[in-house]
Amino acid sequence: MGFQDHFSGHAGDYRAFRPTYPPELADTLAAAAPSQDLAWDVGCGNGQFSVDLAQRFRTVHATDASAEQIAQAEPRPNIRYAVAPAEASGLPDRSCDLIVAAQAAHWFDLDRFYAEVRRVAKPGAAVALACYALQELDDPVLDPVIETFHNGTLAPYWPADRWKVVDGYRGMAFPFRELPVPPMAMTADWPLPRLLAYMNTWSGVKAATKALGRNPLDAFAAEIAPLWGEPERVRTIRWPLTVKLGRVG
Repeated sequence: MGFQDHFSGHAGDYRAFRPTYPPELADTLAAAAPSQDLAWDVGCGNGQFSVDLAQRFRTVHATDASAEQIAQAEPRPNIRYAVAPAEASGLPDRSCDLIVAAQAAHWFDLDRFYAEVRRVAKPGAAVALACYALQELDDPVLDPVIETFHNGTLAPYWPADRWKVVDGYRGMAFPFRELPVPPMAMTADWPLPRLLAYMNTWSGVKAATKALGRNPLDAFAAEIAPLWGEPERVRTIRWPLTVKLGRVG
């Protein structure tokens, strides 16, 4: 399976409009690692989570198969960004304390990725897969409109692997001794235009726009606007996180 590139064409928007991870995610992963020398952030995109890891590890090796995403990454003195697939990191054997893929593992060739994890992991290293699916809003009237758009309007246009995220990685192979993880979520306080900008980064929206010759988000915006109220009204948005955390070896 080759690299599935759904985001390079809008790497700048991806950096600008995606939500951010809660600090307790990096804290939990760092605490599970045998030491805090080297973390490998796999499928790092624009380095959003790499920056969090860099506050907790001496060095972060952050890789993505998309050169455009790496070009958008936020530099830090202790982050080494590199264009590389998840299945071939370029790291030395037995070098990593933590291997983590945040919102990325569903695109990988998992058998080859897990072989790479075992190769680069130090004894007792931690490995984690994290993902978030559909957002939840602070008004139950709004959620069904978003669900219909995501699961109905966009259904023919989502890459097949997107549904692994929607399913919270249930049923996805994870051949490591699992460790407990406390419940956690990403949150943001956004007005309607900011939410729409985020949704416009969805690969399903991009594919639908290309196929239809128009952006289906326009009709969605018209539908949700009267339910939202004033467009600049700020609402709390929540993305529950799924985190599979395990021990290598």
